[in-house]
Parts: sequence; C-alpha cells; structure tokens
Amino acid sequence: MTGLEEAAGWAAGLEGLHGRIGRRFARSEQRRRSLAYLKGLLSPVERKNGWQLAEHIGEGTPDGVQRLLNAADWDADAVQGDLRDYVVEHLGSGEAILVVDETGFVKKGTKSVGVQRQYSGTAGRIENCQVGVFLCYAGPKGAAFLDRALYLPKDWSEDAARRSEAGVPGAVRFRTKPELAKDMLERAVAAGVPFGWVTGDTVYGSDRRLRLFLEQQERRFVLAVPANEQLCWGGPDHHRADALAAAASEAGWRRLPAGEGAKGPRLYDWALVELWRLQLTAEERHWGHYLLARRSVEKPEESAYYVVFCPRGQAEVGTLARVAGARWNVEECFKTAKSQCGLDQYEVRKWDAWHRHVTLSMLAQAFLSVTRADAQSAAAEGGQKGAPRPHPKSA
Repeated sequence: MTGLEEAAGWAAGLEGLHGRIGRRFARSEQRRRSLAYLKGLLSPVERKNGWQLAEHIGEGTPDGVQRLLNAADWDADAVQGDLRDYVVEHLGSGEAILVVDETGFVKKGTKSVGVQRQYSGTAGRIENCQVGVFLCYAGPKGAAFLDRALYLPKDWSEDAARRSEAGVPGAVRFRTKPELAKDMLERAVAAGVPFGWVTGDTVYGSDRRLRLFLEQQERRFVLAVPANEQLCWGGPDHHRADALAAAASEAGWRRLPAGEGAKGPRLYDWALVELWRLQLTAEERHWGHYLLARRSVEKPEESAYYVVFCPRGQAEVGTLARVAGARWNVEECFKTAKSQCGLDQYEVRKWDAWHRHVTLSMLAQAFLSVTRADAQSAAAEGGQKGAPRPHPKSA
C-alpha cells in the first residue's frame, strides 16, 4: 500500500468517525469546523491552541475555533456518549479493565474554571492547575478514554461569582475525585459497557465508599491503597496493609510481570493475603477480599498495596498482577493525548469550553488507538494469508 493510499484510508476513517457526532451540531458550519478541529488535533501542528489550529484550518483568525468551543450549539456530553460507543464497538471486551486516574493541567492566573494551587501528578508537585479525572478503557486490542470530569475544588464550588464568570452550571456541586470516578463508572455500567475489572491508584482505592459501591454492584476490582490502610484479617480487628504483607512468608511471594514495558515485561514480586469479610449469605461467601502486595525486584523496600474484591475462585495472583499493571495504560493514553492530540494545549476558561475541547481530544486519541488496533489486526491477517494490508476501517 502506498503512502497516498494509507492517507486516504486514514482520512476516510476519521470522516466516518465524525459522521457519528455530526448530528450533535445544530449548524452545518459547526459540523464542518468540528471535523477540521479533529483533523487539526491529529495534525503535526506544534501547539494546538486557537491561533495555530485556525491557521491549520485555513482561517485568518481564531474566532471560529473559539466559537466552536465557547458559543456553538452542541452538547459535549452527547459527543462523549458517541465516543464511548465507538470505543466499545472497536475495542470492547468482557475482560477489559476500567482505569480511573487524574491528570493536571498547569495554568497561569485564577480565571480558568477550577484552577487553584493543588497537587498535580503530572508535575509531581503542587502547582497552579486544573485537575481532570478520566476513565480509561483498556482491552486486549487497545486502550482509549471513555469519560472525563473536571474537578471543581470546594472553594470554587462555593464562590457564586467565580462560578458565574466561568459558566459553571447551577446543578454542579462539589464532588471529590473518587465521587467523580463513581459517577463515570455508573455511566459506563448504565450504558452496558463490557468490562471485567476496575483499577486505580490510592486516591480511589483508599475511598471506602467507592469500594463499597463496586462491591454492591459485584464488580471485580484491584485498587491501590496506602501502606497504612487499615484492613481486617483473621477477624474484625484491623491491621496495616504493610504489616500484613511483611508477615507473608517468602514462600508466598511470586515473581510475575505486571504487563509489558518499554524494555520488556515489568517484573515484580507479588504476594496475596486473604482478608476477613463479614459474610452472612451464600452469595456473600462466594466473593472474597484480599490484599495484593507488590515489591520491587531490585529494591525490595519499595512496595505497593492493593485491595482486591473478586469471586474466591478467581483470586489468582497472575491475573491480579495483570489487572494492577493495567494502570500503565492510562499513563500511555495521557501521553498520547497530550503529545499528539492537544489534550493540554487549550486556551479556554469556561466550563463548557473545557469539556468540549477535552472531549474532542479524547475522540482524537480514541481514533489513533482504534486505527492502530485495526492496522495490527490487518497485518496479522495479511501475514497469515499473504494478502496486502487493507485500508483502515471507517467507523
């Protein structure tokens, strides 16, 4: 296949994807501009802000791009639903893993909605930034974002003047990051998204209300917790997670991969400790709680801990290690979305505009993931049959 043929297939696939969301725009002008915006997000433009995207589209000023994000008549949540359906159609699997995580968007000033001095995992320190919570879908074929939520700090949620200036809807109230994650998980369940497990870092794993919600839904999870997390073992008495792991005999540790890294399998030592759980019914006895401990091979003093909830017959260390390691997928999605799809390069201040840009950036990242999965499938099929690789599929 020539480069021109590949480019034509790529363009057809993107236009097919845009065909899913075109009905969300009230005017034809905005439909055309939204497609151009997606193409701009996927282009080699150095910085995907209003001016540079406008120049790429062929417009003399950023006014049209700014209207698309700020004033045009379209619903970003409806487009997010289209994004979710697209990801499930192309990457869906009953054994997929939902990963909840957040990322920071460093900003100057005090006007951008939700901005304040707060911890940014992206920067690894406290910064003046916005924080977005994301739900990532990691399946055997690839990974892509499903959903997003802007974290609105409590000071912002209680400041009527700032809310009004930034266009925060009246119904929006303060929600913790785990509560935002719960909202997104509820939406995924309600939409019938197929998945087998949920994972996330300690921000989410240490929130017992989030864990209880997943338990009530009978959803398997492997959620990170801090070393001092209090867990029940041998009865209702509480013990620190690190103390329980330290008590595990060396015979109980297994060296297993947590997935593939840049230099091959990411090997760690793993141990599993069954936790005590009050079980009153036969159905409750079918499910168990566990502590999964992970320690570095080269630096055994570096450890991580996870609370596991799953049917007792499925508490297999190799599987749980793979689920815990799936969090790496969301980091890769953030990296791709920021470096190739302009996720963090917006210059908007208001609530709707943030959700619109971020949703279109997520859509661009999903397109890359699906295109890659299709190419890998076609290459494998072509290798088996000796046939040339077909055009990328349209959505």
